[in-house]
Amino acid sequence: MALRHVGLAATLSLALGLASPALAATEIQWWHAMTGANNDVIVKLAEEFNAAQTDYKVVPSYKGSYPDTMNAGIAAFRAGNAPHIIQVFEVGTATMMAATGAVKPVYKLMAEAGEKFDSQAYLPAITGYYSTSKGEMLSFPFNSSSMVMWINKDALKKANIAEIPKTWPEVFEDAKKLKAAGYATCGFSTAWVTWANLEQLSAWHNVPLASRANGLDGFDTKLEFNGPLQIKHLETLIALQKDKTYDYSGRTNTGEGRFTSGECPIFLSSSGFFGQVKGNAKFDWTNAPMPYYPDVQGAPQNSIIGGASLWVMGGKSPAEYKGVAKFLSFLSDTDRQVAIHKASGYLPITKAAYAKAQEEGFYVNAPYLETPLRELTNKPPTENSRGLRLGNMVQLRDIWAEEIESALAGKKTAKDALDTAVTRGNAMLRQFERTVSK
Repeated sequence: MALRHVGLAATLSLALGLASPALAATEIQWWHAMTGANNDVIVKLAEEFNAAQTDYKVVPSYKGSYPDTMNAGIAAFRAGNAPHIIQVFEVGTATMMAATGAVKPVYKLMAEAGEKFDSQAYLPAITGYYSTSKGEMLSFPFNSSSMVMWINKDALKKANIAEIPKTWPEVFEDAKKLKAAGYATCGFSTAWVTWANLEQLSAWHNVPLASRANGLDGFDTKLEFNGPLQIKHLETLIALQKDKTYDYSGRTNTGEGRFTSGECPIFLSSSGFFGQVKGNAKFDWTNAPMPYYPDVQGAPQNSIIGGASLWVMGGKSPAEYKGVAKFLSFLSDTDRQVAIHKASGYLPITKAAYAKAQEEGFYVNAPYLETPLRELTNKPPTENSRGLRLGNMVQLRDIWAEEIESALAGKKTAKDALDTAVTRGNAMLRQFERTVSK
């Protein structure tokens, strides 16, 4: 009897031992920076992928703001415990490109994993930001967006404003009317102060932010955003800040709640703000393209993308990379891209997904979700509007914002603030260039 029990135990042990590798799904760690409704989208995507197959399990983890998530990923790589996938905002592209060995280029990953992959299937206005000059995709576009102007239609009606403003002078005049109509603390505002008032402003008007195609043609770039257009724009904001016709809302998107609460009836922010607007705004709302200065020849040009892409980290096994590649293929599915677009407001990243949304007539009832796509494709990109690729961009934005804040507080003129921002920023770019060329 004892021998029979030993034999049975040994047989069971052997059977379980043989079965366990098949039962253990390979975990794919995905670090991200999404909150609220957009976090819900990420969790759902992971759940759908995990339910669709048994070989891999994607585990999403929120790691804080965009800068926090990128810094956490780089620190984890140095410590030898990086995630497989990390979501990095678009201005972190140059920093990630320069982190030799820390990342696995997506075009190489897909080829080595044997996954079907065609970079031409993706919208070029999006992929150009994340690709080499040869068109090789370094990271995978995920939550791409652009900046749009969010509008409280009820507020405009209250102030007897018949049409949504199209130009900056119209925004300034309408903001004064809104203030007089009871919106005393904020006629209009923006999130992401440098993205709105330097980066997008420059691209939308086809003027350079920096030399060398804003850094896309090389790291030896110099900042050039202290020109007449940018100075005039900041001078106007300084004047309007005095009586809160314009009111500053911070360096990031922490002030977006001023729109959904009804405080700021005109608010420039990401098209990815859609989920929060839909869920929280208790008034009739829409969005419109960014305003432009009509006296600038050729304006508006085209906008540049915001949002983030997924970078695959280095040092993982072929089996793990196979799972990552399958997950990226899963995300590229046309129907899934359309669903993500509808749920989050972020752009469909493939041509097929955009075409399908159009064919379905989706934008007839949701024109606000096509606004950023119309901005990005408004005109063929120029050297001034292809995008940005500047090293240490997180730190650069802090410097630029610091100088803008000094100007808005009346401590500096617009010209002095932007001249200083350029000088300080160029010193940081030279520091980054030396690091990269070592």
